[in-house]
Amino acid sequence: MNTTYHLTSAQELNSDILEAIKLTYKSKAITITVEEEEDFKLTSEMKEVLDNRLLEPDEEYLSSENSIKKLNLKYGL
Repeated sequence: MNTTYHLTSAQELNSDILEAIKLTYKSKAITITVEEEEDFKLTSEMKEVLDNRLLEPDEEYLSSENSIKKLNLKYGL
């Protein structure tokens, strides 16, 4: 079983969260991993793809809504 806690700041970490973990997992072995979230940055490859999309003819334009629908159908996002 996995549980993920998303905190906007390390200052939000308190004894309530620790108690919730203790109650949930009791005497089972657990692993706690702390990850620092980084701002999302486009790679050069991503920028190139986006730049190429900007050069496509307007007739082939696909709205963001339709694009997301197609991705959902294809990949089950």
